Amino acid sequence: MPASKEELRREILRLKKEKNALIMAHYYQIDEIQEIADYIGDSLALAREAAKTDAPMIVMCGVHFMGETAKILCPDKKVLIPDEKAGCSLADSCDPAEFEKFTREHPDHTVISYVNTSAAVKAVTDIVVTSGNARKIVDSLPKDEKIIFGPDKNLGGYINSVTGRDMLLWNGACHVHDRFSLEKITKLKEANPGAKILVHPECRRPLQLIADKVGSTAALLDYARNSEAKDFIVVTESGILFEMRRKCPEKNFIAAPAEDSECQCNHCEYMKMNTLEKLYRCLRDEKPEITVDPEIAARAIKPIERMLELS
Repeated sequence: MPASKEELRREILRLKKEKNALIMAHYYQIDEIQEIADYIGDSLALAREAAKTDAPMIVMCGVHFMGETAKILCPDKKVLIPDEKAGCSLADSCDPAEFEKFTREHPDHTVISYVNTSAAVKAVTDIVVTSGNARKIVDSLPKDEKIIFGPDKNLGGYINSVTGRDMLLWNGACHVHDRFSLEKITKLKEANPGAKILVHPECRRPLQLIADKVGSTAALLDYARNSEAKDFIVVTESGILFEMRRKCPEKNFIAAPAEDSECQCNHCEYMKMNTLEKLYRCLRDEKPEITVDPEIAARAIKPIERMLELS
């Protein structure tokens, strides 16, 4: 194992070149991972990039469902993840067997699933969405179409509120976005009256209502870049602040705190499981490798492709 962070970086870059690998990272990854990645983005951007890459090997620095999505889109490529235990509380809130039972109880409903789900849940879904394209895709369906939306009740509720729909919502949530403190954020706003409040739609409704902008990580980044404001209170996983500060060095980004946090932060412990050391070992040993049951993959790719078409 290389002794220093700089040696690790050099070895990762050497192995990446040697194996013609593409390193992809979600905005919520630690700074060191984002610095070394070939591509950084939200779930939709990562899915699009995976679908079009010619690289024979993809290293997905994110959580497990992101690796599954890349493997479903690229069955002929080797897809790796630095830590196979990097899961997702939202995906875990939607048991595939229970969700399938739920959909069968409402056979006249179109099933829309957030991308933050397992391949098995996607396999019983009609259309996959991300926080960035959910509104557009729901708006593309007939107004009288009955819809099941899962698993995020907060995102689903937000889409209902802006589209006038009455989608049937699965009762799931992201443990990071669901624990932001309205009281603490209100106090932050009082201390920074000129700051714009940027809120991810996975947050609870009261936070959406006080936001200057509700949107995906990519949408919040774009808003900050284009806004004349100088200060922003960012109500999503704190990893996005790295890219915000890199793209807007002249602006001030304030991380919003969680209800149960003693510091002004809100981290996803699963996203933070990936480290430079694990990325190095992953490239060196070509494992852990993501695999998806071929039968499930054959069913799961259809709603993903529908999403990419509608996006």
